[in-house]
Amino acid sequence: MDNFVVSARKYRPQNFNTVVGQAHITTTLKNAIRQQQLAHAFLFCGPRGVGKTTCARILAKTINCTQPTAEGEACNTCNSCVSFDAGTSLNIHELDAASNNSVDDIRELVEQIRFSPQAGKYKVYIIDEVHMLSASAFNAFLKTLEEPPAHAIFILATTEKHKILPTILSRCQIFDFKRITQQDTVDHLMEIAEKEHISAEKAALQLIAQKSEGCMRDSLSILDKLVSFTGGQVTYQNTLEHLNVLDEDYYFQFHELLQKEDLSGVMLLFDEINKKGFEGELVLNGFASFYRNLLLSKDPATASILEVMEGMQEKFAKIAAQTETSFILSALNIVGEAEIQIRMARNKRLLVEMALIKLNFLKQAIELSNDQQTLVKKKRLDTPILLKQVPIVSFQPPNIKKGTEEGAQLVIQTPSTPSTPPKSPPAKTISPAAPPATYTPKTGDKKNLLSALREKYGNEYQIEEVTESLVLTPEKLHECWNLYIANLEKELKHSSAASFSTAKLQIENEVKFTVTVFSVTSQKFIDAEKMSLLDHLQHCFHNRSVNYEILVQASEKEDIPAYLRMNTKQKFEYIANLYPMVKTLKDTLNLELD
Repeated sequence: MDNFVVSARKYRPQNFNTVVGQAHITTTLKNAIRQQQLAHAFLFCGPRGVGKTTCARILAKTINCTQPTAEGEACNTCNSCVSFDAGTSLNIHELDAASNNSVDDIRELVEQIRFSPQAGKYKVYIIDEVHMLSASAFNAFLKTLEEPPAHAIFILATTEKHKILPTILSRCQIFDFKRITQQDTVDHLMEIAEKEHISAEKAALQLIAQKSEGCMRDSLSILDKLVSFTGGQVTYQNTLEHLNVLDEDYYFQFHELLQKEDLSGVMLLFDEINKKGFEGELVLNGFASFYRNLLLSKDPATASILEVMEGMQEKFAKIAAQTETSFILSALNIVGEAEIQIRMARNKRLLVEMALIKLNFLKQAIELSNDQQTLVKKKRLDTPILLKQVPIVSFQPPNIKKGTEEGAQLVIQTPSTPSTPPKSPPAKTISPAAPPATYTPKTGDKKNLLSALREKYGNEYQIEEVTESLVLTPEKLHECWNLYIANLEKELKHSSAASFSTAKLQIENEVKFTVTVFSVTSQKFIDAEKMSLLDHLQHCFHNRSVNYEILVQASEKEDIPAYLRMNTKQKFEYIANLYPMVKTLKDTLNLELD
């Protein structure tokens, strides 16, 4: 027991021929060694547990072998190979970048590269999890990686290629490792089981390979646990129990009950599964895989990519032939939505049961018919439906007699008393563009629209005619401008009033004019009054479109007040001359000027 070694280490490949599932990489490396066309830097990237570090060690061992085989493999008998297998080789240096990711670690590595190997041809540096290096460490490594000594070879390994700097990628020969197929994993597990004298069912090994998801290291770890759990008798049932995997037969039972629309049977079967400790999320995930396999089994061309137990392909094909494609697609949609919602649901069991109810009545919700190879919803009518149209009545503007001009707006205001606020809106605007009702005087009627409204509403509303907007004129503009200056004087804003008084006004068009000032200070004073000024001008001209623009015409020398030109010391001296006690106070308290 003291000498026990886990299978992942005990059966780690020692040459390229024993690497599982990466023939496209091992063949390339062997050819490069045999033809002596080795790159100075390699990057091995891919998922975890697929052989990146293993291939890096085999490559380091093979290129230093003194008697390589004709196929480009290490002999495993020379001094270099023996020392490598014993872990005493001085030509192989492994660095874990996850824990040695600083600039100092890389600088120390770079200093060691200068020395030639004591024995052998190459010094190989294997940097695992290279994506964990810091940005500064990457930059310190760039020059050495681009132009290393002839005796140095770098092998970088990572599971996250996207985190590596592009400048590093461009200096390496990149090899992408793929996930190990389920069949390759099963074959390797069977070989190990024979060597260890383990009784293992093929279905159990297929379940292990499916659970490991293409990671050989995970599959070997699972096998070790199962051997300890079962005492060397690995069966399909105890593998299901140990891995907490829901048997595929349950989903076939579910599907049969759903096709019969037997809701009671479906709910009882789910209750049985739930009592065994399987969570709702696991059940939904299994449903998604089941219907995905059914969909792939509909076509013999895609049935080959199924990853199921041996003998299950025929069963899936038989059930798929009896199930409509529309049912499978709708079921996948229902299960997919439930998988998204279950992460946030409090009552997860209820959510799964709701999904099962939808699946049970799915055949009633969709009409499974083949109408020109398109799906047709059940709720439809066989007879054509007349398209309903609402006629648009053309607008006839009212004939407005004397008293108002054509196109004028009328404002109907409700009278208000100080004691009780009005219940209705304070004002209603009736415009020819969108009138609530049109009042067209009869032919020969001398009353205009305003008179008609007054007669209709009487004292209920206070009806006034909207004042027509005025065009900008110099006389009216100066009158409004001077009125605003007078208001500024009343508010004791003398500096602002002075700026307004010195400004020159120039009308540009009917609604816009320019204000010319002669200093930035005056511009700031006018800008500070912009909102109030605009409201005043628009009220004066009865036009909300009135606007202005400020232009600054710099004079030869802007008249800046004397107190603005003084610094702190000059201001103090000026005040001290007027009030000598201020200087006495400063001296007494030992104050200093900023």
